[in-house]
Amino acid sequence: MKNDLFLRALKGETVERPPVWMMRQAGRFLPDFRTLRDKYDFFTRCQTPELATEITLMPVNQIGVDAAILFSDILVVPQAMNIPFEMKPGVGPWLPNPVKSMQDVNKVIVPEIGDTLGYVMDAIKMTKHELDDRVPLIGFAGSPWTILCYTVEGHGSKTFDQAKGFCFSQPEAAHLLLQKITDTTIAYLKEKVKAGVNAVQVFDSWGGMLSPADYHEFSWQYIQQIVDALKDIAPVIVFGKGCWFAMDKMATSGASALGVDWTVTPETARKLTGGNITLQGNFDPSRLLSPIPEIERLATEMIDRFGKDKYIANLGHGILPNIPVENAQAFVNAVKNYKKN
Repeated sequence: MKNDLFLRALKGETVERPPVWMMRQAGRFLPDFRTLRDKYDFFTRCQTPELATEITLMPVNQIGVDAAILFSDILVVPQAMNIPFEMKPGVGPWLPNPVKSMQDVNKVIVPEIGDTLGYVMDAIKMTKHELDDRVPLIGFAGSPWTILCYTVEGHGSKTFDQAKGFCFSQPEAAHLLLQKITDTTIAYLKEKVKAGVNAVQVFDSWGGMLSPADYHEFSWQYIQQIVDALKDIAPVIVFGKGCWFAMDKMATSGASALGVDWTVTPETARKLTGGNITLQGNFDPSRLLSPIPEIERLATEMIDRFGKDKYIANLGHGILPNIPVENAQAFVNAVKNYKKN
């Protein structure tokens, strides 16, 4: 691996500077991405290995990040499970008939990954070939709870009250659905590792919607199964947005790194995790709209506060579509130029 900073940081090794990448970096803020978006619908881009490869490489070639993350979507997993999500323009994820009962859950399958998601593995192999070991490649999946949220709600939501209500009123059905998603996700991520990804990340985007007790019951115990199944074959990063209350438990899970959102200070994140695990984050994506000198100052300050070792510089969530490319570039460059005072 020509640039192994990311992998060394995941192992907790001493590094000359932190590695840097950005969640959703292969996306809407890049003009070349928007050109392809206007030509091909969303899931066509996910399901066409040549397009997924081209998009994955864009931030590596154009911004110079230290890791690539495969262009895909968390909803390809439920699609493979007989849950036919669409991507509606102006709406986002859309499921015409959301899961509402045990009868609906019984129709959900645990698929054969090669038959249903083989296109993802083809994209990984193609991307690895094109990357030529310049930087590592990250594969990802949504957490079972986050997938359940979309599956029950049928679309995005600010509160996911219907998903929570389903879990609280029909816990048996909810746990069966969560287990099916977990089993599929484990098989999916194992195939991604076999296909060549160097690390995997689990996105629990909506974990912070749950109370600490409910988080353990409906989210964390399933993420723990995924970590247990993957940790011996690849480094696992767990990112739970709004889940600071579970960071102590996450830190002893066997995960190689934890993602941190911008609502937690670096000092608090280090304290909650005991200082022994690699942390990733936590620049507020909206802060990339600041003047470039301010971005540079804040990025440097962020590294000083986290410390350069056991740390991966990133955003606290996905990059926004209205971020100027030069601002994203300034963030990446600030990390790459970091020198401890």
